[in-house]
Amino acid sequence: MNLILLFKNDFIGSGKVRLKGRRFNHIKKVHRACEGDILSVGLVNQRMGTGLVTKITSQFVEMEVFLDTPPPVGLPLVLVLALPRPKMVRRIIQAVTCLGVKKIYLVNAWRVEKSFWSSPVLIRENLEKELILGLEQAKDTILPEIFLKPLFKPFVVEELPVIAENTLALAAHPKSCLSCPNNINTPVTLAVGPEGGFIDIEIKTLNQAGFKTVTLGKRILRTETAVPVLISRITSLIQ
Repeated sequence: MNLILLFKNDFIGSGKVRLKGRRFNHIKKVHRACEGDILSVGLVNQRMGTGLVTKITSQFVEMEVFLDTPPPVGLPLVLVLALPRPKMVRRIIQAVTCLGVKKIYLVNAWRVEKSFWSSPVLIRENLEKELILGLEQAKDTILPEIFLKPLFKPFVVEELPVIAENTLALAAHPKSCLSCPNNINTPVTLAVGPEGGFIDIEIKTLNQAGFKTVTLGKRILRTETAVPVLISRITSLIQ
C-alpha cells in the first residue's frame, strides 16, 4: 500500500480522518507508523498529499491530511477485454489500474465460458476492491470505470465504433501478420481476446468496426501477461 486511499466517510472533521480495518492494520503492521509520522494519502477521485499521524489506538488511527497534489494523468487507452476466468480478472484489473487505464470494457466472446458471467467477482463492490488495490499500489486516486458487456456482436457493432472514434483501434490476435506498434502518441482502443484468442468471425466483426489486428510475436502468452505487455508496448505515455 504505497498510498493510503481515503473516502469522504473517513473524515471526522475538517482535514481530519479516522481509519479502521484493513488500512489501519496496514498502517500499524506494515508501515509501523507512530504518532508524528507522515504517510502518503489521497482522496478517491480527488487530490493526493500527506497524512500526519496524530493518534494511534488499538482500534484506529487518526491523521491530519493535506491534499495539495493532483493525481497522475491517466492513459489515453481504452481496454476492451474478453472476460477472463475469475481469478485472472482480479489480477488483470489490478495490473491495468496500476498502469493508468481508466476505462475498461469486459465483453463476451465465443471462448468465454458462460459461467464466468455469474461469478461474484463481477459484483460492483468486488470489482471496486481490485481497483482500489491497484490505485494504492500505483499512488493514484482516480477510480477507473468498468463496463460489463455480455453480448459481443451488439456491443462491437453498435457501441464500439463510437468508443473507438478518433483513436487507433487495435485488436490483439496471434494469427495477425502485423507486429504490435511501439510508443504510440495518440489515443488507443485495445481489444484483447480470451485464452485462445478471438475466433475468426469475431475478428471479422472487429475489423468491420475499424480495428486492425496485431500480434506480439510467436510466443503465446496468458491473458494476464499479454495485457500489461501490450499496454506498455503500445503507449509511451505511462506516467
